[in-house]
Amino acid sequence: MEFLYEYGLFFAKTLTFVIAIAVIVAIIMGAAVKPKAKKGEITIDDLSEQLDDLKQSFIENTLSKKELKAHQKQQKAAAKKQHSEDPKSRLYVIDFNGSVDAHEVESLREEITAILTIADKEKDRVLVRLESGGGVVHGYGLAASQLQRLRNAGVHLTVAIDKVAASGGYMMACVADEIVAAPFAIVGSIGVIAQIPNFNKILKKNDVDFEQITAGEYKRTLTLFGENTDKGREKFKQEIEETHGLFKTFVSEQRPSLDIDMVATGEHWFATQAFDKGLVDKIETSDDILLSQAKERQIFKVKYRIKKNLSDKLAVGLSTGLSKAGVSLMSRFKGLNP
Repeated sequence: MEFLYEYGLFFAKTLTFVIAIAVIVAIIMGAAVKPKAKKGEITIDDLSEQLDDLKQSFIENTLSKKELKAHQKQQKAAAKKQHSEDPKSRLYVIDFNGSVDAHEVESLREEITAILTIADKEKDRVLVRLESGGGVVHGYGLAASQLQRLRNAGVHLTVAIDKVAASGGYMMACVADEIVAAPFAIVGSIGVIAQIPNFNKILKKNDVDFEQITAGEYKRTLTLFGENTDKGREKFKQEIEETHGLFKTFVSEQRPSLDIDMVATGEHWFATQAFDKGLVDKIETSDDILLSQAKERQIFKVKYRIKKNLSDKLAVGLSTGLSKAGVSLMSRFKGLNP
């Protein structure tokens, strides 16, 4: 009986908490008749400081007391010398992990704009750690145009490919002054693909009519439910070829030394193979770049983040509360086991 009483009291408290939170969320969401667009902010992480902390921690745990004392003395002398010299130039780091629809370009444009407001084109550099298997043409075309803003401003741009930069991903990468790739990174796929299922036979089999009204002969070349024609297929293929031609032209303009007909077959290669074909300039990882640049530049990671509004925070709090309540309840039940 005592257990049932405690359980009932616990359940009542939990239920009250959940209902209270749900009511608050409902009130806030109901009041937001015209929700405002979410605003974001630029965050800066000092990667140089992180690397220094890592190095210092390793040194403190590996050197003897005598060696550590000598090292600290050497550090003080180096710091004093650096203080009297001109400030270090900077390396700004951006991460771009692209999806099929390339919606990450919204953050990319904010990050690049922020960098362009302060970067010294004579001394500072930008490193983009790029990972993408490609996606929609217009999305990745805009992403490449954002990187082109750096080139147009005279800021040196390096793109590092640790895993994959294919199709639209390579469209972005080829804008860079220098493309660096890890040995087994996948690079290339300079081609265009489009595919669409057609259910017209299934509709006919089940006596279902499908009507589609268009204005303009080629407003819809291929369709999901209508009967596709040879003329429509030919027009669709022509559009794909035109898009491929634009892609090839863009890559050729960015890297004129490429034998574009040899590499624009839609194939992809590992970076060591891509290096031989001129698709990348150097074989190394983004980590190698950071370590080498840390000796002469101050490194900052630039990230655009969307601010969470009150309803988002309450939703997270509610989820966390429910999780904790579930864990507490399970713990009580486990306490009954022998």
